Parts: sequence; C-alpha cells; structure tokens
Amino acid sequence: MNTKRVLFVCMGNICRSPAGEAVMQRFATEFGADVEVDSAGTHGYHVGEPADERMQAAAEARGYELTSRGRKVTESDLDPSRFDLVLAMDTENHTILQDMAGGVQTHVRMFSDYLDDTWPTDVPDPYYGEDDGFTKVLDMLEEGCPIILQTLTGEDIFAGEFEEDQ
Repeated sequence: MNTKRVLFVCMGNICRSPAGEAVMQRFATEFGADVEVDSAGTHGYHVGEPADERMQAAAEARGYELTSRGRKVTESDLDPSRFDLVLAMDTENHTILQDMAGGVQTHVRMFSDYLDDTWPTDVPDPYYGEDDGFTKVLDMLEEGCPIILQTLTGEDIFAGEFEEDQ
C-alpha cells in the first residue's frame, strides 16, 4: 500500500489544523494505517509558534499532544503529488486554497465533507472564543478523522473493532 498524505489547513495553524493533525495521527497509528499527516495555515501570523495553549490543554485532556509548529501553506503543498488530501477547516480557507491552486482541485476539500449534516459546515475557529470552543473542535475532529482515514486507505479498517450489544 502506498503512503497516503493529508494536510489540515486553518487560518493561523495554531488551533484547528494542528489539532486535526494530532487527532488524525493518533487514529492512523492506532489502526496501523500508512498515513503521513501535516498541518498549515493560510496566513503567516504564527509561523514557527507552537499551538495555542488553550488548544494544547483541551487536546492534552483527551490524550493528544500537539507538537507541530505553525507554518504557512505553500503552492507546492497543493500539488496532488505532495498531498493526497488537503482539508480546509472552513469555507474562507477553502476558497483561499482553491485560489492558490489555480481553481477547483478535487483533492482540496472541506473537513466537513466527512461529517454528517448534524455538524456545521465550518469547523469554528475557537481562537477568540471561550474554552468550550476548543472541545467542540476536538469533537468534530474525532468524528470526521476516522471517516477520512477509511476514505484515504480504501479499507474497512474498523471492521470487527466494535461489538454490538447483544
């Protein structure tokens, strides 16, 4: 099986996308999937900085460690030979990515494409909000990442993992 590569993208790369990277990495590791995960931001506000302390705390409470440093997405990141899937956390960043890529690219998707209709279209940016915003982001990531992982690998990696109550 070829290694699959996925990139999570938000605005500053200190809240949503590094959390997405950590959640996806843990699922990939737990299920033995050959997936490389990265994150970036459409803006260079926080290049070189660690994830926001509030996001780190919320993630740590669920057993995730956010180790990446902020970086700005590049045009080469949007080449399909670099990443199999580029996931924008919201519509604004999706539009920026499509513009950077020179138009619609099928591998540049919205994260919410992998969530059902009970979730919002945009993963809300918790940066200017209250602490519960960070846990809401993690809820969304934990819901969508297994579906993304299964889509990337093309396998039923969850078969037999869960038993129905008898």
